[in-house]
Amino acid sequence: MDISRQLKIASTTGKLLFGQRQAVDACSRGEAKCVILAANCPQQYIDELAAKHPEVTMHRTLLVNRDLGVASGKPFSISTITVIDAGESDLLTLSGNLE
Repeated sequence: MDISRQLKIASTTGKLLFGQRQAVDACSRGEAKCVILAANCPQQYIDELAAKHPEVTMHRTLLVNRDLGVASGKPFSISTITVIDAGESDLLTLSGNLE
């Protein structure tokens, strides 16, 4: 799956949240369906989020935060994208790939 393409589709037809704090808040509220993580997202943050919210699918990409920001169409680095509504994209078919 081309994550860059799916992120562009989801950003126009669905609802995405950007950033670590927004991911924690959305998971706590039960709104998060999937969390997409940059390759260089801090491991401690990932471990804590996965431990507190095991029901949410966590997918770590091969893109670093700068590339994930570009793929999302944002002019800044993004380490965490939370999918609230995937819209017409296939982001919810991503499987969890944390060890």
